[in-house]
Amino acid sequence: MSTTRDTDVGTTGGATGGDDSAARDAGELGEAGSQLSTAPRETAVPGSFGGARAPGAAGALAWAGREALGWVRWIWRQLTSMRVALLLLLLLSLGAIPGSLIPQSGTDETKVADFRAEHTVLGPLYDRLGLFHVYSSVWFSAIYILLFVSLIGCIVPRTWQFVGQLRGRPPRAPRLLTRLPAYTTWRTAAEPEEVREQALKLLKGRRFRAHRTGDAVSAEKGYLREVGNLAFHIALIVMLTAFAWGQLFKSEGNKLVVEGDGFANTLIQYDDFKSGALFDTDDLEPFSFVLDDFEGTYEETGPNRGTPRTYQATVDYSVGADGAQRKKTIKVNKPLDVDDSKVYLTAHGYAPVVTVRNGKGDVVYRQAVPLLPLDSNSTSTGAIKVMDGYENGKGEREQLGFQAFFLPAYGGDGTAVVSQFPSLLNPVLNLTAYHGDLGVDAGLPQSVYQLEKKNLKEFKNSQGKQLRENLKPGETMQLPNGAGSITFEKGIKEWANFQVTRQPGAGWALAGAFGAIFGLAASLFIQRRRVWVRAVTGPDGVTVVEMAGLGRSESARLPEELGVLAGQLYDLAPGVPDTPDPDPDPGSDPGPDPGPVPGSGSAPAPGSEHETTPE
Repeated sequence: MSTTRDTDVGTTGGATGGDDSAARDAGELGEAGSQLSTAPRETAVPGSFGGARAPGAAGALAWAGREALGWVRWIWRQLTSMRVALLLLLLLSLGAIPGSLIPQSGTDETKVADFRAEHTVLGPLYDRLGLFHVYSSVWFSAIYILLFVSLIGCIVPRTWQFVGQLRGRPPRAPRLLTRLPAYTTWRTAAEPEEVREQALKLLKGRRFRAHRTGDAVSAEKGYLREVGNLAFHIALIVMLTAFAWGQLFKSEGNKLVVEGDGFANTLIQYDDFKSGALFDTDDLEPFSFVLDDFEGTYEETGPNRGTPRTYQATVDYSVGADGAQRKKTIKVNKPLDVDDSKVYLTAHGYAPVVTVRNGKGDVVYRQAVPLLPLDSNSTSTGAIKVMDGYENGKGEREQLGFQAFFLPAYGGDGTAVVSQFPSLLNPVLNLTAYHGDLGVDAGLPQSVYQLEKKNLKEFKNSQGKQLRENLKPGETMQLPNGAGSITFEKGIKEWANFQVTRQPGAGWALAGAFGAIFGLAASLFIQRRRVWVRAVTGPDGVTVVEMAGLGRSESARLPEELGVLAGQLYDLAPGVPDTPDPDPDPGSDPGPDPGPVPGSGSAPAPGSEHETTPE
């Protein structure tokens, strides 16, 4: 068996044009070289779409209409091309970078305000460019919408074209099979009809779509390549739609809950809350929970000392107004799922219980005060604010404030005021006392963890120094001049911070991501190819078998596959020796039969190795 190729041919049916010879070859192949892909052909920019201009105003108007329509069609073809879609996808990725580097108003207004205050030149510039709200800016939305249009405009016509190809049959064999990239031929004693039947059966057995057309069998395989290509683009649309839907209807809020306290999923219950542009408070799932217990254990020795081993919160929750109460343990990356909402455990700290009494000994304040950790050993800080009901030793109404530092594992006197370990080994509450006006009645918002000391005065001890003491559980700090006292109670509670997120479309985005991966893999690793087998009776009455293959692009796999198919068909229709010269020289010695000559169109000897040569 031999393989020959008379001339080079270009990739037919592709998205890009070729040189003159490739175009001529594709034209000679005719229908056989068309529609190996549904990708649209690229078109160059012509000098004019309007053509010849007729004289007069009517001619000018008709020419202008043709010109405008032609440019619109050309721009649409460019917009729906793969090159532009990839360019828009790249621009979308580049446009998302400022959203991760620059503070965003929808995420943290405080950081945005601080950035504007610190950067008097860049702040106004970023405002004009919309860099403080990248994902809702005009330019980012324009890229997003153009990418949608490009993908949809590319997918819809290609899908209909592919459906038409599936409903049709592989094209007829070209007149000259020798012009195809992979080609082989041999002569056989089998009848042409028998060869065609055997070829049809063989190709169908190898999962080719095959049918007989005239004196040849046409077969095609690799349709999953185009399926993967379309699936990839559809998956991209699904992902983009899911991300857009999630950004528009998302919500995210944080709530710090002390052991024994609860939370109901309503807007006023959140410590901070942000949402998408189309979010409605009615979209909040009706559920509530109570923090029953927080458990945290830590490595006590070794290089990982202080690293959490157990970090979980046990809650009793219910869904709806009349929902049954259920228990759930929330761990890191193991949230509580309630419909579309997820409740994550994000932070933990301590809430010392303190009792404040006035000068008469009456309790005016008693509760657990959450303090924020400053380091990995849970050195914590915060403020205790007594706003109502307090009277000093003179019977005057005042407000009290305490700057608090909590150390769950204090190293002892003479050591730094920091905790040595996250667990409650030697808890100490360091307090600094103030009195006066906390500033909460001015109507201006302020942090519950910081003291506004502008209108506060320090309490002084007997030595005239700032009143500051370390208290152990059960100990009390007396305020001077009969101003009252504050007691660090023995019961120390813990708190947990929960993040409640609602991200609609996350499941669709994940499905789109998997679909894009599998679609891309199919479009890269599956080759669409065609095979033709022609069997005709030669001039000497012996059947001539020709086999040829054509793929969308040059690949060594096509000649290899054709060689395997030819070898199997050769076993079913074995070759015969070439016809000897009818007028040999009577005086010459013919010698032994040399067998088939590679490249001459003759068949190999039975049992010999069949091989094909790639283009």
